[in-house]
Amino acid sequence: MSDRQLLHIVIGGELKSVDSTEFRDLSKVDLVGAYPNYADAHKAWQARAQATVDNALMRYFIIHAHRLLDPTSSADHAEGQRG
Repeated sequence: MSDRQLLHIVIGGELKSVDSTEFRDLSKVDLVGAYPNYADAHKAWQARAQATVDNALMRYFIIHAHRLLDPTSSADHAEGQRG
């Protein structure tokens, strides 16, 4: 695995509906954290998602911030995971 930092941010919260990605209340969005790679972000995402599995409107997302910061980059995830 590369030592290159690929910034990922994990956020979540309650959505307006189960078929939407629009949050019900932006002031209540849970900023879980920023992670240097997809693998660490995925672990954090999985823990929060599993902790809120009983609420169908709760969703957590991994934002690939490295792609927003450098959209010309062709960096792929060394882990070969989706993203």
